[in-house]
Order: sequence, then C-alpha cells, then structure tokens
Amino acid sequence: MLTGGLRAQQRHGIVLNEATREPVPDAVISVRGSVAGTSSDAKGKFNIDNISDTLSVSAIGFLPKCVLPGTKDPIVITLTPLEKELDAVVVSGTMRPVKKLESPVSVEVYTPQFFKKNPAPSLFESLQNINGVRPQLNCSVCNTGDIHINGLEGPYTMVTIDGMPIVSSLASVYGLFGIPTQLIDRVEIVKGPASGLYGSEAIGGLINIITRSPEKAPLFTANFMTTGWLEHNFDAGVKFKAGKKTVSLLGVNYYNYQHPLDKNSDRFTDVTLQHRISVFDKLSFTRRNNRVATLVGRYFYEDRWGGDMRWNKSFRGTDSIYGESIYTNRWELIGNYQLPVEEKILFSFSATGHDQNSYYGATPYMGKQKIVFGQLNWDKAIGTGHNLLSGAVLRYNYYDDNSTATIDTLTGKSRPDKYLIPGIYLQDEWKLNCKHLLLMGLRYDHHPVHKSIFTPRLAWKWSLKEKQVFRLNAGTGFRVVSLFTEEHAALTGARVVEIKGSLKPERSYNVNLNYTNHFQWQGISLNMDASAWYSHFTNQIIPDYDTDPNKIIYSNLAGYASSKGVTLNLELNSGNRFKSLLGVTLQDVQKVEKDQQGKAIKQQLMLTEKWSGTWAVTYVFPAAGITIDYTGNVYGPMRLPLLSSTDPRPEFSPVWSIQNIQLTKLAGKQLEFFAGIKNLLNWTPARNTPFIIARSNDPFDKNVQYDVSGKIMATSDNPYALSFDPSYVYAPNQGVRMFAGFRYSLRKTP
Repeated sequence: MLTGGLRAQQRHGIVLNEATREPVPDAVISVRGSVAGTSSDAKGKFNIDNISDTLSVSAIGFLPKCVLPGTKDPIVITLTPLEKELDAVVVSGTMRPVKKLESPVSVEVYTPQFFKKNPAPSLFESLQNINGVRPQLNCSVCNTGDIHINGLEGPYTMVTIDGMPIVSSLASVYGLFGIPTQLIDRVEIVKGPASGLYGSEAIGGLINIITRSPEKAPLFTANFMTTGWLEHNFDAGVKFKAGKKTVSLLGVNYYNYQHPLDKNSDRFTDVTLQHRISVFDKLSFTRRNNRVATLVGRYFYEDRWGGDMRWNKSFRGTDSIYGESIYTNRWELIGNYQLPVEEKILFSFSATGHDQNSYYGATPYMGKQKIVFGQLNWDKAIGTGHNLLSGAVLRYNYYDDNSTATIDTLTGKSRPDKYLIPGIYLQDEWKLNCKHLLLMGLRYDHHPVHKSIFTPRLAWKWSLKEKQVFRLNAGTGFRVVSLFTEEHAALTGARVVEIKGSLKPERSYNVNLNYTNHFQWQGISLNMDASAWYSHFTNQIIPDYDTDPNKIIYSNLAGYASSKGVTLNLELNSGNRFKSLLGVTLQDVQKVEKDQQGKAIKQQLMLTEKWSGTWAVTYVFPAAGITIDYTGNVYGPMRLPLLSSTDPRPEFSPVWSIQNIQLTKLAGKQLEFFAGIKNLLNWTPARNTPFIIARSNDPFDKNVQYDVSGKIMATSDNPYALSFDPSYVYAPNQGVRMFAGFRYSLRKTP
C-alpha cells in the first residue's frame, strides 16, 4: 500500500513483452479497488493518477498480471505472451482486430517463428509447410508459380499486404517474393470465399501479410542464408526516427542465384537464374489519441531466366537457342489514415505499378498494369450486442500488353483494358449471448462490363465451452478472369490460344464448418482445428488442353465444378522442449460436364492432389541453446497435362514428399546460427518419368512435322508426336542441398 502523499501524483510507465522487450500497445491498466485506469499507447507508454493500490494489467495475447508499482518512475511492467495460436489477434476474417478464439470466421495465423523452422528465400516457398496450402510451379523453364488453397488455382486466392489488395493477377507470384521476412509480423490465412469483404479475387481464400509496426520493431535486424546450390539471400531491417513524430522501418531483401545446373540431363536449367532486389519502407506517424497513420512503400526489381544451358542474353528474343527471360519492375504504395473524428473511421489506399518485359523463346510479352484502390471503413458499436462494419471501395485497373488481349487484330492498335469498379459493403456482428455470435454481411460491386454483382456472407460462432468453438460460414464469391495475366501457359510453349465466346464472371457458393478445441494435461497442451468445406462453381473458366494438342481453349464451363474436403490441424506442446504441428487434408476437386448423349462426365482437375499432409516437429535443448526442427510435406497423386494419347509420361504424379532438417544455435540474445539439409529424400519429378520438358531438344518445333489436318505426325526424330511444352511440372527440380546462415537482432531496452 502506498502512502497517502503519493495518491494524487501522476505516474508514468511502460508495458513490455517479456519475451521480446517490445512495447505492448492497448494494454489496460487499472487500480485495484478504484475506478482509476488507463491504457498504453502505441509505444507501450501510459500515465495514471491516483495510485493507491496494486495495478492490474491485461492485454490481448498476454497473461494478465498484478503489479505493486513502487515509488520509482517509469513503472516498467512486463507481460508474458500467450504462445498458443488460439490467443492471437486477427483482422483478416472481419476487418476488425479480434482475438482469434472470438472470431466468427476461422483464421489461421503463422508467425516468423514458424517460418524459421524451414528458412527460404521467399514467402512463396515458405508456405509449403502450411496444411492445405501448396506453392505450385507452373513452368519448368521460368519457374513462375502461384498458391493453391484447398486445391483451387492461384488466381482464386487474394494476396494482400496489411489488408490492401496490391497483388494483382499479373504479379500473383511476385507479391510473395522480396518481402524481408524480418519485417513480417504474421501471416493470416482465410480458407474459403472472402469476396463479401475483399472483392473478386478472394473467391477461394485470402493470404494477408501483416508487416511489423515500426514502433515495436528491433533497431536493426539482419538475416543471411546460402545453399549448396550457391543461392544467396540477405535480409536487413533498420528502425530510425524520421522526425519528431515519425518512425521509419526500412528493409532490404537481396537474392542472387547465378549458377546454372542441369542434373536431370534435359539440356535445360533445373532452376531459373535470378537476381532480385526489394526495398521496403514503412512510416508510422504519432497522432493525438493514438489514431493510426502509416505509409508503406516498396520497390521490386528482378531479372530471371531459364532455358537451354548455352543461353545468354545475346540470344534473348531469338529462335536459335531457347530461353525464357523476364525483367520485372514493380512499385507499391500503401497507406492507412484514421480520420480525426470521434467515430472510428479509417481511410486506406494502395497503388501499384507493374512493368514486365519478357521473352518466351522468340515470343515477346510486354505487359503493364496499374491498380489504384481506396477504401473507407467505419467500425461502430451499436448498443451492447451489435458491432457494425460498413465501407465503400473504389478500384481502378489499367492493363496493356502486346498480346491479343489488348491489341485490335484489324487495326493493330493497342486498346488498353481500363475499368473502374465501385463497391459498398455492410457487416453486422450480433452477439446474441455469451455463447452465440452471428455475422451477416453483404457486398455490392458494379463492374462496367458485368454490371451489378452481389456477394452475401453469413457466419455463426457457437462457444460450447471455454476454448471449444464451432463455426459455420456460408457465402458466395465472384471472379473476373484475365487470361493473359493469370494463365502462364498462354505465353509459353507452342500452343495457340483460342477463346470461345464472351467469357462471363465465375461464381461460387460455399459452406464451411469449423471446430476448434484446446486440451490441457500436466505439462502437455493440444490444440485441434478441424474443418469441412464444399464450394460449387458456375461459369468456371478451365483451360482445355485435351481437345486439340496444338491449342489451349478457354471457355465458360458448360456444367459445374466443385471443391469439397476435410482438413485437420493438431498442435502438441510438451513443456518448453517439444512442439509439433501436424496437418492432413483430404479433398476432391473436379469438374462435371455433359457429353453429346447428355451423360454427366466427372473429371479430376489438373494439378490437384486428393490428399496431402504437413508437419513441423521441434525439440529444444534450453541449456545448450540448441533447437532441432524437422519439417516436411507429402502429396497424393495429381493429374498432369499430357500432350496426346501417345505421350509416354505418366498421367498421374506419384506420391511425393519434401523433407527438411535444421539445427539452430543461440549465440547470446541477439545472434543465432542455423544450418541444415533441404529435400532429405533427394526427390525430383525426373525420378519417375522419361523426361519433364517435352521436346527440349527442339524448343522452336523446327523439326516437328504436321499432316494435312494440322496434327503432329510421329517421325523417327519425334516418335511420340509431341511439340515443345514445359507445363508438365508439379514439384521443384531441386534435389538435396545443404544450407546455412545467421540471424541478428538488436533491440533497445528501456
């Protein structure tokens, strides 16, 4: 108990994360036995009057704590973080910060600590250890790819940075490259349609990359990794004051791989050679009443090529030695500004420019895309049971290239694709009682070509008991397809693109059931997360490789497509030493069309596995400061794109697995070293097939012969009647390799 002379004094203090010494914002500090109280600001600092007893301190994601403040200022309060993912704060499901356990929408959260278990030079590769999420390579030559969620192709997944949709279809892969991992706070993943809040590209799921707050970031970070294939990756981040009320977090990512290898002996590079740099800067501005104001900028440049081992830049765009060469220039701008009014109204905006200069052999592809996005979001609590979220959005898209997508075939003049899409949305979270929460939402978008598009959503959360939750989500989604920005196969190889009819927007109808529970024994905890889903698609646009081996035919599906399955995640912890994450997904992704007799024909979609599994097992030796991580994934057979009935390659991939092991050694509080082996089983797709790239010896099809009907003839040089095609790819071509590196972090303690 403090003396009466101190009761009227104003005291100063700071709340810190006990594990990282980072400030804890929005912590609630109250005086026991009194109505006096306050909360910490963005820097974890607080002022409080009338201290007459013990302080009670609580914050989302931390264990509550009681503190006897003493007589010295500042009062330093450290809170112990709750390590269980159940207690994470998420924003992606409802666009509002809410405790994961209380969210009516199931959101998976992955922190930098998870990605450290299997370090990779890009977030694209790091996602391979997340259950139900698979990075898919779309080309054996240039190694471009996308992210599959629950078996759906990459364009069905929206990728955002700090909630802003800056990652367009043209840059679906680049949005996950070049972001310094040291500057990532967490990655949130929503599986299933999120179009009700995020618009057209969120028809299959959402990946939201949330960057660190500059106020909470370390003063300096550095991360370097190299591999036995001579791949070098370097991340660095530095925090500094850019004015009295501005804090800057500057990050740089540099990646270099210039050592061509051909271990499968097909005369082509196994992995594209890459040289890229990304510069990232996030500014945070101090304002009254802790109102939000941030500005993020990023510039990305990459020079990548793959192809014939003899290729160099003098052959770029020629038809003598084949290579696929891509130069990418990209800039991004993101801002958040909370309006200076009593209501919680946030204005967010983003702008991006993407310039791609590329050659696929002798075929040029010069694409430019600009996207400007603005959003006004009003978060309003109404009474004691309703929380209303409403907003207005406006999106401008500009796209131009040298393909038939934007060039008038009659005049030869360019006609860039320009359109403006306004939209509004309304969402109500209705807390019926302490156990039941109902979310109802509706979004309206107006497309200049496809006119009015409505996407409703419904979610119900039932808290059976503490940390045991049942969720039901249902909704619709839509997607407007841009072939040349999404379908890499339309640009590479010898196939001719044919578009049948006027393509209509794809529609989806989805239902998702989710159950989570937490079990606790003596020193052992188990988190379980299980889901079942069904998605029904109409007007789906699926490339047809089968009708004519010389063409890729695009049209709206005459029947329907569906994705259904179940998934299970288990997290087991034993003391502070053993931790394991296990995930299993069973799914059925197929299309249904009627034949000429009216009979429904079902077919598994290309490159979709029926089952998969992931794991991450960690064991810590605290006294020695050593951690061992064993990570991996396993995939069931996928249907692969064959060129014809005489193609000798297997129609289905075998069961395959990528497994990795890593050892990390702490060298003090600021430095750690790591080393390990990737792809322990030395698995590559070449192991089970006579060749991966068809006709790699004749990539320009100069020796391919055709009959009078235009079909490829079998000859002594071409016994299987094939043309050049690099689309037969389902797994990385890299075999076993060593890796090593270090991580350094410098923090300022108060």
